[in-house]
Amino acid sequence: MLFGFVSQLLAKSLRYLESLVANQSKEIIPNEWDHNVIIDWLVNEGRFLPDLDKLVHQLGNHMINLGVPISRLRMGIKTVHPLIAAYSTVWERDTGQSQHIANPHGLENRHIYIGSPLAYISETGYSFRKRLLQELSSDDHESLHELKARGATDYFGLPMKYTDQAFGVLIFVTDSTDGFEDTDVVHFTKIAAILAPITESYRSRQIATAVAETYLGPRTGRKVLDGQITRGHIQDINAAILMSDIRDWTGLNDRLPADEAIALANGFFEIIAEAVETNSGEILKFIGDAVLAIFPADDENCSPKLACKNAFAAAKETLHRAANSEPSLGIEFGIGLHFGKVLYGNVGSKSRMDFTVSGKAVNTTARIESMCSKFDMPLLVSKEVAIHLDNEMQLISNETLKGYGSKINIFAPATS
Repeated sequence: MLFGFVSQLLAKSLRYLESLVANQSKEIIPNEWDHNVIIDWLVNEGRFLPDLDKLVHQLGNHMINLGVPISRLRMGIKTVHPLIAAYSTVWERDTGQSQHIANPHGLENRHIYIGSPLAYISETGYSFRKRLLQELSSDDHESLHELKARGATDYFGLPMKYTDQAFGVLIFVTDSTDGFEDTDVVHFTKIAAILAPITESYRSRQIATAVAETYLGPRTGRKVLDGQITRGHIQDINAAILMSDIRDWTGLNDRLPADEAIALANGFFEIIAEAVETNSGEILKFIGDAVLAIFPADDENCSPKLACKNAFAAAKETLHRAANSEPSLGIEFGIGLHFGKVLYGNVGSKSRMDFTVSGKAVNTTARIESMCSKFDMPLLVSKEVAIHLDNEMQLISNETLKGYGSKINIFAPATS
């Protein structure tokens, strides 16, 4: 009996020791998470999100819910844009918020970028790992010092390679006591491989949108991207039309070096574009030294009266900005306004088309603008615009415009 009792006691003791060992083993085994769960979400749901900001935000939340030891997630992609070199989205676990960052051209020459992990990954195409538990030196970039001061313990960034040899950057940061496990890095690498083609599609969409809006304008660019690119796809719309050009442009080009003349034109274009866009208009054309813009009145949100008021406000704002520019703009120009029906859509050859406006109303606007130099006035408008304005207007002339059989009244803002 004694032997049986001792055997039972030893068996219980062994089972107890086994349970202790098992529990201790659970404590020292690294936190294991399945990257395939994240990949399944990316393939089946994440890739359908409308933009990268939402993708990064939801990706961060999904990873936290899965037990991934990250405190910060950043994704950046280079793009094609006249003002923006790259876009980034930063997700923070503690705030649960995401920040959209538009990096302007020239960032590569600033100290916040030079020597940074982001620069290293972007310029070499290799991954970057830095354990922040160890002491950092003056050679380590300030961004790493800042993260360490905030409690970060490990940093891992890697490229997402695209088919055109470009790539995006994906960065993971943790404040976990021991930093990242090597298995975490393996998981991150597999996730990045799946994210690459997904983010490349977003990047392609951003580039297409930027190009379309830069060369065609936001309204027209969207129409082209929506597939309205068939020759003869024409729409009748009512709009206030603005035309402007630089006076004595031929003489300026004769007197000035080409680069100085172009700089003058660009200064003028920038002033008038800002005025048009802030007053709900759209630049359709830069034609040599001239500008063509429209203020559509073809929906319930914009009446003919409002379209004309917007066009007039844009014209006045252009004149004000030009008169007060520092340094002086150095040129004179005229602006003509008219309101009427225009043909808005695609014209051109089978392989080369232009999205523009045409019709009698456009020709009338051009003729009115040409009267600015004749009457030595910077702004002239037709009766069709003047009747919609609250401003006091004065009749300047009853003119027979070139190519027209009947006369029209031309107005200008009344002088005080």
